[in-house]
Amino acid sequence: MLPIEPNEALSPSERRRTDRKKLIVDVNFEGGDATGIANTRDIGIGGLYMTTNAKLESGMPLVLRLFIGGDEVTFDGVVAYCDAGQGVGIRFQNLDADIRDLLAKELELE
Repeated sequence: MLPIEPNEALSPSERRRTDRKKLIVDVNFEGGDATGIANTRDIGIGGLYMTTNAKLESGMPLVLRLFIGGDEVTFDGVVAYCDAGQGVGIRFQNLDADIRDLLAKELELE
């Protein structure tokens, strides 16, 4: 996974490098001065989209916590893009192999 430099804007064609599946679960997030609970709209091995009104900025690192397949998982992400007042696209960072496998199994990507 390539790290995103702060304030690096992504074009729509660069936003998503992996397929995503529609999955709505609660996600707790924190980073900088932002802390909250949002809902995912879709999720994949490379990232997720979450609906939130929180003021997050592209390039902002976040710690995310959610339940997948009955397991609580915690991982790092970075805001890839923002839809003001709607939500944000998150790209996962340094995703642990066990979490990656769990996501693939739950999302039926294998």
